[in-house]
Amino acid sequence: MALPRGLRNWLLGPDSDPSVRVRVFRDLLNGSADDSEVVRAQKEIGRKGWAAKILREQHPQGQWATPGTSAFELYWPKYITTNWRLLVLSDLGVNPKHPGVAKAVELLLRRFSGPGGELGPRRGEVCIMGNAVRMMAKFGKLEDPRMRYAVDWLVRHQKQDGGWHCFRSRTGTLDCWEALAAFAAMPASTRTPPIQRAIERGAEFYLERGLLRDGPTRYAPWYRLHYPVHYFYDYLVGLDVLTSLGYADEPRLRPALRRLDGRRNRDGSWNLDALQPDSEDPAYRIRGPFYPFGLEAPGHPSRWITTTALAVLKRAGR
Repeated sequence: MALPRGLRNWLLGPDSDPSVRVRVFRDLLNGSADDSEVVRAQKEIGRKGWAAKILREQHPQGQWATPGTSAFELYWPKYITTNWRLLVLSDLGVNPKHPGVAKAVELLLRRFSGPGGELGPRRGEVCIMGNAVRMMAKFGKLEDPRMRYAVDWLVRHQKQDGGWHCFRSRTGTLDCWEALAAFAAMPASTRTPPIQRAIERGAEFYLERGLLRDGPTRYAPWYRLHYPVHYFYDYLVGLDVLTSLGYADEPRLRPALRRLDGRRNRDGSWNLDALQPDSEDPAYRIRGPFYPFGLEAPGHPSRWITTTALAVLKRAGR
């Protein structure tokens, strides 16, 4: 992918985060894992930048933000505790052998695992289970028996219409994207026939709705770009997941791709629109205190959003 010089310099400059540089070399410039630039940037993840700052705030027992390590304390308050920190670290590409990461991953799996195999402080929620599988796939933990159960659970809890829902419902919702994203994070060789069928049905659910149509009214937060996404949805989340799963040539993605392309700034970058929770649903309530968390400033060009958007457009041949 040819990047304009100014955009390339901004994405790869000395003040850019090493996690961004790895993604640019790997996803945009076709770098391999053993290329010198990729290796050098990969070694810096966890030593410099965003990931390093997060790891410096970790408690000795492996958790973040809270003095205790119960399942409740690893999840609440949102979005600064261990569950949310590990989600971001998995996205940033931190080496799972990093002592702090390894300790936190084992702590989360131990405290989140229930007697029936479900994961999370509240057993059996797709958003929590899907996020757990996605982060553990990125950390190379899919062979753990607890994860094999969680993957099977996500397949079994797909709705008849092909979607998923975090709460009791006969139908799926675009908001519940975590199961499909978990499958996208899994190496293709690990996707069994039931997982592949779930992917096909889930992709069709999103394609039928053009990634944005779910109900009679337009839901504005889905049209804004966010990171971290936590468990919230927007159309870049949908585009990233579906193009990662091999649906980049699907004609029904074209309106969303045009919308994404139209949001580009003159210099080729994209803005971070808002931090989550960015909700206009009157039924949505966050229990207890929460603390918005961001790596970059809303309303300004974002290297993370820009790299994601360019990767999506590259997969789509744009």
